[in-house]
Amino acid sequence: MAAGGGFCALAGPMKLDIRLPEPPAVLRRGPFRAGAFRDTLHDPRTAVVVGRLLGPAFLVCFLTGLFSHVLQHQPHWLALPARPVWGYRVTQGLHVATGIAAVPLLLVKLWVVYPRLFAWPPARSVVHALERLSVAVLMMAAIFELGTGLFNVVQWYPWPFPFVPAHYWIAWVAAGAITLHVAVKLPLIVAHWRRPRGAPADLEGPSRRGLLTVLGAGVGVVTLATVGQTVTPLGRVSVLAPRRADLGPQGLPVNRTAAAAGVFAAVRDPGWRLEVIGPRSFALSRAELSAMPQSRAVLPITCVEGWSASAHWSGVRIRDLLERAGAAPGDRLRVFSHERFSPYSVMDMPGEWTRDPLTLLALTLNGAPLAEDHGYPARIIAPNRPGVLQTKWVARMEVVG
Repeated sequence: MAAGGGFCALAGPMKLDIRLPEPPAVLRRGPFRAGAFRDTLHDPRTAVVVGRLLGPAFLVCFLTGLFSHVLQHQPHWLALPARPVWGYRVTQGLHVATGIAAVPLLLVKLWVVYPRLFAWPPARSVVHALERLSVAVLMMAAIFELGTGLFNVVQWYPWPFPFVPAHYWIAWVAAGAITLHVAVKLPLIVAHWRRPRGAPADLEGPSRRGLLTVLGAGVGVVTLATVGQTVTPLGRVSVLAPRRADLGPQGLPVNRTAAAAGVFAAVRDPGWRLEVIGPRSFALSRAELSAMPQSRAVLPITCVEGWSASAHWSGVRIRDLLERAGAAPGDRLRVFSHERFSPYSVMDMPGEWTRDPLTLLALTLNGAPLAEDHGYPARIIAPNRPGVLQTKWVARMEVVG
């Protein structure tokens, strides 16, 4: 942006060569008419005040979403902590909560600035045209991110493209567009960040205060109505939360059932055995796994859709299984599920988790054998991990070093 500013200072803005025509008479009587928008709320001060709320919401949503993506697609060279056990529960809860809260903020922001869509001429110079183009990109990216994010919360995907990569890359587009927009508008933002010194509060106008009051109430309502899927004490009042933490088999929600995964034949096979491939490979039945030393842990399971719930798990520590297979402490592990047609049917577990004593091959949930929908006969449960990496219906584990 500094280079762009220097260019304009030296050469002046490049004017468009083509003279733009006056709008047709029908438009001159409509929104393109000078003074068509007289409401004081369509002003820079209101836009900046709403932007002060929307900007941090987008920033928190972007950073927590980036953390979630890195956890799900962790590079081998990047070490991430397995603790605190509730880490991902907090970050993903914030991601979804701020994303939902950003919806009314974005709608109000668009309402405040929409008269500028009818400015004539549409572009006064090349620089102005590029600025307006960047704003269009920002609007489309923001709407796409919030819209697809909401659909993901309810697990409805009415589009032909994969959600995760599209949501991830458009988030970078939105972040870049926001950064560019803030840089271009920085003088205006600074000028209207505070009420002019010495100006009485009454000059703010009751309509602006009323708008901000209604906006704050709207954000509070949508947040309170949905955040209970993460903050379990608020579950009873979160009437719009897609999932309640206490609903589902064994008191825990289910994203994907055994029927949907098509694993009944495998998990109901009386001859089921867990294969562990390593320097000293072996296979164990569920009864033999149950005869091994059992560990217990209270761990949350947190899904990318935002819901989370804690539960009591028991089973065999992963590091004990790896030791029996002749693996070195902290070796990576690859876990295979009986579910075949899923992007998460194979999961890589870094050493930070394989050596953690709370990472289990779980056999029981809340004091009872795992229900089929929760991963019977055995599943992975680990601290500070997304739910999609807590592999259910485990078939095989391979030490990959």
